[in-house]
Amino acid sequence: MPKSYIVDDDYNDSRLDKWFKNKILNLPHSLLEKILRQNKVKVNKKKTKSSYRLQKGDLIEIYNISKFKPVDKKVKIKYLPKTKEINTYDDYIIEDNENFIVINKPTGIPVQSGTKSFKNIIDILKNSKYFENSKPFIVHRLDKETSGVLIIAKNRKFAQLFTSLFRIRKIHKTYLAIVYGKVDKSIKVMKDDLIYYENNKKIYQKAVSNIKIIKSNEGYSYLELNPITGRKHQLRKQLLKIGSPIIGDDKYFLNDRKRIKIKNLMLHAYKIKFMINNIQYNFKAKYNKLFEDFLKKNI
Repeated sequence: MPKSYIVDDDYNDSRLDKWFKNKILNLPHSLLEKILRQNKVKVNKKKTKSSYRLQKGDLIEIYNISKFKPVDKKVKIKYLPKTKEINTYDDYIIEDNENFIVINKPTGIPVQSGTKSFKNIIDILKNSKYFENSKPFIVHRLDKETSGVLIIAKNRKFAQLFTSLFRIRKIHKTYLAIVYGKVDKSIKVMKDDLIYYENNKKIYQKAVSNIKIIKSNEGYSYLELNPITGRKHQLRKQLLKIGSPIIGDDKYFLNDRKRIKIKNLMLHAYKIKFMINNIQYNFKAKYNKLFEDFLKKNI
């Protein structure tokens, strides 16, 4: 007989694999996929995929998986910021209300901790006055090197709401970038099948971004970019494909081009807009001084 579970509010609109790892066993993703293929996990009596979005009230049935062992989780050491560092984030606040906060993320710091990073935005903000009576929920990310508008939810309800809005493309983002070379004016839209790797398997994901040239010369172009899809490193990969990588990008660059040594990735999340309960929200973030100085000097 299978064990049965009913999805509650906490996991409404969450992926099945996330629910499984948090509630049942923290298995390697490849092993969980195998279990699903073997029909040992059913949702509402049906075979399903790990990416399935759960709904409140869904029936999950799990058959005998006792022979599988969970992955040992390493104890994470949390970053403990000093008061002075926490207080500096007052200057980055764009919006603060009971449901979410919007900040102008500085460059050079990741949103959350990882294998290659310790200091991070989430650990700093959750120790601040902005999250005294709540905890931060990540609803989208910016690369460590990217600056600009970042939304962080203050409760699970709004975290799920933002996640849904991002998934159905009802949140619109605008980026500013300074790139190498004079971008061809005829390029209005970048459409690509970008290569990624999942479980050592090559996969292709469609990526679409609108592109507008604000200013350009023979050396550089200043661009406005609107990603329609939300792939990892999408803009950085697409700009490399048209031969105009972003200034300061040490991951996606042309080997035959001399690169400028600069600390700042010249990619800035400038604007984000969305609608909730018939209220239109529109937030903008000013780019940093290094971005501004490079722009004035070179374009």
